[in-house]
Amino acid sequence: MAKAIVIAAPSSGSGKTVVTLGILRALRNRGLKVASAKVGPDYIDPRFHEAATGRPCFNLDPWAMSDGTLACYLRHLAGDADTIVIEGVMGLFDGPACGGSSTADLAARFNLPVALVIDCGSMGQSVAAIARGFGETAGIDRIATLILNKVASDKHERILCGALGDEWSVLGGLRRDAALALPSRHLGLVQASERSDLEEFLEKAASLADRSLNLDGFLGLARTPKIRHPVSRPFAALGTNIAVASDIAFAFAYPHMLHDWEVGGATISRFSPLADEPPDESADAIFLPGGYPELYAERLSTCSGFLDGLRLAAKRGALIYGECGGFMVLGDYIIDKDGRKRAMAGLLPLGTSFADRKLHLGYRILEPLSGAPFPLPMRGHEFHYSMIDWQGEADPLFEASDASGTGLGKIGLRRANVMGSYAHVIAPESE
Repeated sequence: MAKAIVIAAPSSGSGKTVVTLGILRALRNRGLKVASAKVGPDYIDPRFHEAATGRPCFNLDPWAMSDGTLACYLRHLAGDADTIVIEGVMGLFDGPACGGSSTADLAARFNLPVALVIDCGSMGQSVAAIARGFGETAGIDRIATLILNKVASDKHERILCGALGDEWSVLGGLRRDAALALPSRHLGLVQASERSDLEEFLEKAASLADRSLNLDGFLGLARTPKIRHPVSRPFAALGTNIAVASDIAFAFAYPHMLHDWEVGGATISRFSPLADEPPDESADAIFLPGGYPELYAERLSTCSGFLDGLRLAAKRGALIYGECGGFMVLGDYIIDKDGRKRAMAGLLPLGTSFADRKLHLGYRILEPLSGAPFPLPMRGHEFHYSMIDWQGEADPLFEASDASGTGLGKIGLRRANVMGSYAHVIAPESE
């Protein structure tokens, strides 16, 4: 099995995504077969990984996934890869208050080393205290090396390294570069597919990593994941022929879920609602993932081929399941950011609004109710700013709780074979 290493940071905003992308592309440019993964619930960073490596990137979520499921995906990513680079989520120890679900926890479960990216842009000798505190908290030898990010100059780097002394392995210092900033919007980074300069960006990040970091030393630190549990495969497919909406408005589909559906024997076809494409007429199930339909509501409201295709599929009895943005599109309307009401499919008694915004964020335990598309309790998450403006009579889809088990009531809607909720499903709660 390929060896693996985790790239983490003391906090979000430290630059670990850019550092990870630079390392991934630099290793690929050297002719290595490098795979990658992203810790936690994230749809956007993994697509940047895939652009950097040319390989699929899976999410590894220690809160939502069992050890067996995590092991399954690690083995799949290893494939014919030489190395697996795993990007952490938020700060190294951050996760749900119930604990056990941080990047540090994932590294400990599989006995993987951590390369800690420290944003040094506004510090000097204090870097030693940060390194020492994280090293002591993570445990002996867990922090294998440091990457000094946003370094101002050679002199600045000497100050940092002098403070760290011989106590720490330092891979190198990356100079700050405004051209390597990643623009964001309300749900995270602007998507990789929306950047016309993506290749130029990746090559610039790779060049910086190649000349600034000891990449041979980085590879030498990687370890074979220690797998103690039998691997498992979690997802049963929605149907035998599944049509999946796929474009910049519907991009939030987890690759591990689609992969499992295919391994389970399902055929997957893709269609673009923004290109006014209807789902495959032979599909017995349609999946509308989340994304940014609120940004394209006016355009989607005019896509009669897409909307009529959904209505025809509903009439012929296909299972139609929407998550978050997909759920919004199954409703009667979306109110866009300018307060204009845009008609949608009208298959669920629901109106949503992006004009009045409120952040809904957190892990969810989802107990399926009658008619839900999943037979087992699921683990998932919510991350959206839109709100329900109006809701009519329909069956709820899930009984929901937060990560600590506190009940949140019934969520989602179902009418016969059409259903959805704001929750994104990650994996079954138990195997």
